[in-house]
Amino acid sequence: MPMPDAITSSKPTQELAAVTIRFAGDSGDGMQLTGERFAAVTALAGNDFQTLPDFPAEIRAPAGTLSGVSGFQIHLGSHRITTPGDRIDVLVAMNPAALKTAWPALKSGAMLILNDNTFTEADLKKASYESNPLDDGSLDTFDIRRLPMNRLTEEALAALPLSPKEKDRCKNFFVLGLVSWLYTRPIEPTQAWIEKKFSRSPELARANALAFEAGYRLAETSDLFPIRYVIPKAPIQPGRYRKITGNEAAALACVAAGQRAGKPVVFASYPITPASDILHELARHKQFDMRTIQAEDEIAAACAAIGASYAGSVGVTATSGPGLDLKTEAIGLAVMAELPLVVIDVQRGGPSTGLPTKTEQADLLQALHGRHGECPVVVLAASTPGDCFFTVYEACRLAIKYMTPVIVLSDAFLANGAEPWRIPDVAALPEFEIPQVSEQTSSTGFHPYARDAMTLARPWVPPGTPGLEHRIGGLEKEHVTGNVSYDPVNHETMVAYRAEKIQRVTADIPPLTIHGSPEGAVLVIGWGSTWGAITAAVEQAQQEGRAVSSLHVRHLHPLPCDLLEIARRFETIMVPELNTGHLQGLLQTRLLRKIHGLHKIQGQPFLQSEIYEAIARLT
Repeated sequence: MPMPDAITSSKPTQELAAVTIRFAGDSGDGMQLTGERFAAVTALAGNDFQTLPDFPAEIRAPAGTLSGVSGFQIHLGSHRITTPGDRIDVLVAMNPAALKTAWPALKSGAMLILNDNTFTEADLKKASYESNPLDDGSLDTFDIRRLPMNRLTEEALAALPLSPKEKDRCKNFFVLGLVSWLYTRPIEPTQAWIEKKFSRSPELARANALAFEAGYRLAETSDLFPIRYVIPKAPIQPGRYRKITGNEAAALACVAAGQRAGKPVVFASYPITPASDILHELARHKQFDMRTIQAEDEIAAACAAIGASYAGSVGVTATSGPGLDLKTEAIGLAVMAELPLVVIDVQRGGPSTGLPTKTEQADLLQALHGRHGECPVVVLAASTPGDCFFTVYEACRLAIKYMTPVIVLSDAFLANGAEPWRIPDVAALPEFEIPQVSEQTSSTGFHPYARDAMTLARPWVPPGTPGLEHRIGGLEKEHVTGNVSYDPVNHETMVAYRAEKIQRVTADIPPLTIHGSPEGAVLVIGWGSTWGAITAAVEQAQQEGRAVSSLHVRHLHPLPCDLLEIARRFETIMVPELNTGHLQGLLQTRLLRKIHGLHKIQGQPFLQSEIYEAIARLT
């Protein structure tokens, strides 16, 4: 019997411009998978969206506890979406703990789809409830839909020869079917995905498909859901799109960079949350001359990438804050040897182990200054999941053109979050300029530190090239010849060359784009993942007639040449950051004026409302 669909459904529909949905439950309830699949079909439905996966830090916290709640939030709409949503319109809570953790973000009148089977005395106690919220009136302001999800899933799979535990694990697909019906998501892609994903286990494939169909059919037939919702397609630029996370985008950028440079890419990494998925993704692309190494530690990973660059490949490594600590000496080696190296730092809450699954922007000063000696590098920051592709690609291009390490700052919000991404034409991506041995140098003998007149980059020559034999290393080099040198004047000369080389990267930085008036009362300056919340808040303020503009900085070292000049045209400057004021402090020392900071260090991204309220106070 075919499943009902949007055309044959007998129930009325209501059009919505946007909605924010949160799936929440125990870490073993499959809420991340449910959210990811819902996001995937939302992309196919033509809506714009942003997601916020929210993982518990423990691999498996005690079931039913607040610390074990795993959530996935998606904000989707028929217009441009730049944040995962401030307030929740629809909450799917698989247990009392999931309801309690989401409670502060619920809109008044929000729809709560609750798993009735879990609101037992034992589960309520685990979540620290004093009384049952289903009975004490505390949910009276919400639209409650109670469903015994465990029992309904078990009944749908009664005929299958699976254990009760295996059947229970399918309830996330029951939820996915129900919410897919409620928001008229296409069902065929999910059915095809289930068949492919579980092809090696036909019984599990059948079970998940039946659970998905059961949730869909229940929503169609139950009086609990009298209407379904339609969200029109968002106007988007023509092209081919896919759902992409920041880590996936960073991985694909490495592949594209290697193809455009005509060089093998060697990605060496040590597993660390939340950067590990870059290694996992790249391991799937060996056909593109992509080599991956899972090293025994962070130091080995960085050194392996440097060795790959020495041998003529594009060396890339990825980590998070604790790993960047360990890689710093190796980064200094790449600075001294003047070799291309890309280091992707997916920031998380710290210090030490800190908040390993939560987001933060607290590695900026480490990226800029966290090495001994005069050791300048290029530092870039991505602003959206899709922008991770273009930022990492740009990092590879600059690393090779200027023969220098480049650090890319991503964070857990970007790495795990997803959005629709227009797949670029690889042939249209910027070309790579590879420093070569000049004819003049080759005719007078090879000098490994003879520099390009424009970029000051030294030539990139793999070892063993006939006639171009040379040595490099961590000891200071003599200018031009590359011989080891302890001469104090030469050391100062080489320090100046390395610093000037980084400053010349400004020639590759395009003019900044101002969102709003080019001068006026308030300018909001952002970097990294704050882009979405800043953009939404500034647009909200502009619609109310407030004199506010914004700009976003990708190149954090060196800074864009026009940044300070633009900043001087505004009376007040505010910098929202998920730290205690890193960029704020740097700009204050450059501009010699007060910069207003907006700081949040809670492991969560900014809300649009938080930035809007700060703008309102300044205007």
